[in-house]
Parts: sequence; C-alpha cells; structure tokens
Amino acid sequence: MASTEGALPATARVNRWVQLVAGVICMVMIANLQYGWTYFVDPIDAKFHWGRTSIQVAFTIFVATETWLVPIEGWFVDRFGPRIVVMFGGIVVAIAWTLNSYASTLPMLYLAATLSGVGAGAVYGTCVGNALKWFADRRGLAAGLTAAGFGAGAAATVVPIITVIRTYGYDRAFLWFGLGQGLVILVLSQFLKAPRPGEAPPPTRKLGQGAHDFRPMEMLRTPLFWVLYVMFVLVAASGLVVTAQVAPIARDYKIAGLPVNFLFISSTVLVMAGIVDNILNGLARPTFGWLSDQIGRENT
Repeated sequence: MASTEGALPATARVNRWVQLVAGVICMVMIANLQYGWTYFVDPIDAKFHWGRTSIQVAFTIFVATETWLVPIEGWFVDRFGPRIVVMFGGIVVAIAWTLNSYASTLPMLYLAATLSGVGAGAVYGTCVGNALKWFADRRGLAAGLTAAGFGAGAAATVVPIITVIRTYGYDRAFLWFGLGQGLVILVLSQFLKAPRPGEAPPPTRKLGQGAHDFRPMEMLRTPLFWVLYVMFVLVAASGLVVTAQVAPIARDYKIAGLPVNFLFISSTVLVMAGIVDNILNGLARPTFGWLSDQIGRENT
C-alpha cells in the first residue's frame, strides 16, 4: 500500500490526508445531533410537559431524515461536488439547533428534527464517500476514521453540554453548540473536493472485489444488498435505543448523579457512561476498518 501511495504526486499525497482530516472534523461537529440529544429530553419535558414519548418522536424523525435522504444527497454530491453539499449541511445544522432553542410547540420541534437529519445526512454521507474516493487503497481505514469522528466526536462535549444545560438552560446549549458546530462545518467544507484523475490511488487488489460496477437499481435487485441492509438496521436499531434513552433511564433509576471513579477519572454515572460509550464507539470503527483492509470485509 505504501508503494501505491508513493506513486502519487507529493501534493496529492498531502491533499488526500487534508481531505480525510477535514471530513473527520466535520463528522465530529454533527456527532451531538445524535449522541447529545439524550441530555436534552428531560429538560425539554420539564419545561413543556409534552411527555418523553412525544419528545422522542423528534429523534425518530431525525434518524429517518438523516439516513433515508442520503441517496438523494449523494446525487447532489455527484453533480455539485462535496464542498457545496457539506456547506449546505453545516448551514442547515446551525438553523436546526437554533430552531430547537426556540421551539415552543411539538410541530416546531419536529421541524427542527427534520432539518437536523437533513444536515447531518448531507455531512455524513458526503464525508464518508469523499474519504473512500481519496483512499481507494485503504477503504476500510478511511471509512473507519471518518465514521470515528461521528462515533467518538460527542465524547469531548458531554461535560460541556451538560454543564451549559444545568447552568444556562437547554435552549442556550442548543443555540451555542448549534451555531458553533455549523460554523466549523461551513469553514471546513471549503477544503473539500473530489479527487481528479491521477490524484487518488487505484483500489488495492489484495482484497476480493468484483469487476462489475453495479448501478443503483441493479444493486437493489441483489440478495447481498438486502442482507447487508438488514444487518445494518439490526445493529443501528439497538444502538439508537440506547443513544436516545440513556439519560432518561439513568435519571429514572436515580443513578445519573452518582459519583464514579474510572481510570483515575472522577465523574458522575451519566457523564462517564456518555464519554466511555462515545470513545469506544469511535475507536472500534477505524480499528475494524483497518482490520478489514488486512483480512477482508467478510472475515472481519
């Protein structure tokens, strides 16, 4: 693999790592939309008394729009490039969390969730796809590192978000973090671009890979696609249940504020659970991505 990268021009070797780093940071900036939501549920309910079930419908809407619209967003990437789509995503993310800070009705909360999903999906799908184009020789590692930004990105902001919610209110947390995250994405999107011919190495032949390039409708007619799709749904569904409900569960069992010491760090159960979960969620992605480059996707 080193020789494959060494055959590239020096500027291309540097630029593809710039693309990867920019994409990872953009993913970090959207991580709170999914993994930070749980900390807002009870504060919203305490203010408006809508009930957790009604509030969590917003999370369902977010997940649906974050995932199901990605093929459409990918269509726009193919035609306008990653910079435009990620820039759009950053703007929409900022608008969405700003709306959350002012939402006084459930329909307004649901509208904000819809926009959050659209923005997050635009950033997520584009950054992963762009990384794969630049790192065709290390697809597993590139996808894993990029996805790690999303998985582990929220770990660093667990304490700040909870602190802002407690000190200034959940509405300020939505506003400040939403604008900050959106601004960072907006800036970094300017560095993103798809590789031109000769700027990225060809796919490695070390791993088995079919020679036929399937069209979207052809892909939908293959049993393998549906096997993979069901696998992803099963894994994601169980993980998202925990992601959305961990804070309410901890509060219901009266353990959220209990002190805990782990790896010489003192904190509360809820904060520590959020940090550990996000870190391990993130670390597993590049680890198994790299492993899949070595032994194959199926074996991994």
